[in-house]
Amino acid sequence: MSSESIRRPKAALTAVKVKTETAPGKYFDGNGLYLRIDKDGGRYWVQRITIRGQRREIGLGTPELVSLAKARVTARENRRLAYEGLDPLQIRREARAVLTFAEAARKVHEIHLPTWRNEKHGAQFISTLETYAFPKLGNIRISEVTTADVLDVLTPIWTKKPETARRVRQRIGTVLKWAVAKGWRKDNPAENIGKALPKPEKTKEHRQALPYGDVAAALATIQASGAGVSTKLCLEFLMLTAARSGEARGAEWNEIDLAAKVWTIPPSRMKSKRPHRVPLSKRAIELLTEAAALSGGKGLVFPGTKAGKPLSDMTLSKLVKRDLAIATDIHGFRTSFRTWAQERTTFPREVAEAALAHVVGDTTEQAYARSDVFEKRRKMMENWAQFLSAESGKIVQIAGRV
Repeated sequence: MSSESIRRPKAALTAVKVKTETAPGKYFDGNGLYLRIDKDGGRYWVQRITIRGQRREIGLGTPELVSLAKARVTARENRRLAYEGLDPLQIRREARAVLTFAEAARKVHEIHLPTWRNEKHGAQFISTLETYAFPKLGNIRISEVTTADVLDVLTPIWTKKPETARRVRQRIGTVLKWAVAKGWRKDNPAENIGKALPKPEKTKEHRQALPYGDVAAALATIQASGAGVSTKLCLEFLMLTAARSGEARGAEWNEIDLAAKVWTIPPSRMKSKRPHRVPLSKRAIELLTEAAALSGGKGLVFPGTKAGKPLSDMTLSKLVKRDLAIATDIHGFRTSFRTWAQERTTFPREVAEAALAHVVGDTTEQAYARSDVFEKRRKMMENWAQFLSAESGKIVQIAGRV
């Protein structure tokens, strides 16, 4: 048979012949494609093709499911791939191995889980995708996800829930980047849709905070409450040190140097991923001495109710906002401290910012500013503790429910 007849024999098939032919045999069409009818009545599309010097036969499905037109398109594509030195069978096997978006997302979540700062962040990664992306992308093969698909996920929430939408887009992008690295994609549609979405209004929701003059009253209310000793001590320690909730709740005794009056938080527990030294005031040392009785000076400084587990952020928040009706978020105590430092002291801005473990200035300024102004911060934190003590002495009636 000539090469020309292989591509398109004179007796090429028609849709009618494919539908009506029942006699066993092989009926050629072109490009190595033929309809095979077995003695038992089985009907199959088969293609004979040379792949990397070897004659192969490739099954293309049955006429009941694959039309003559579709079989011809597939046969031509297989010949093109073979001509370019590729293996259509291998490509087909690899295509079947490509995960769906949902499967890929769970794989990426599993890979990244050990690197997240805490379990909460890891859980949020997959839960937001389950809620917003999986209903529309979940069953699509990761190689076939388009910009339009990603746009379809983000459009309903882009302006209504801008922060959530931003995180969903970033997390979809993380999954698609992994697919690019696997060789399943050449692009990341999540990075290409910025101009297709409206610009969300830039609104920043500030955490609720008390005026600094009311912090002592809040502290008195907490101390007079029926909360657990560990909870009370942790909240006061958090106020005295201007630390974040997670930093205070996760404090361990091996981070505390009572003799040097220093609390050194390791990079793994800091938002900035840098170690942070906190000068401890006299009151903070007294508080830690009380806390030592709870754990014997080992493990967590402020243990929760479950052995080996820290207090939860919800425990602190529930006590302050719901049980005691104090109008502040836990993080708001940092704001109160910062406002006090600005309005009631002459300490430079960089000293107050360093106390909050904020990274100040551009990269050039940071490169030259190597000091953490520790001794100046020690004076400031002692002044803050004395301010709270002095204000506490003025309190006649404690506000809030006890």
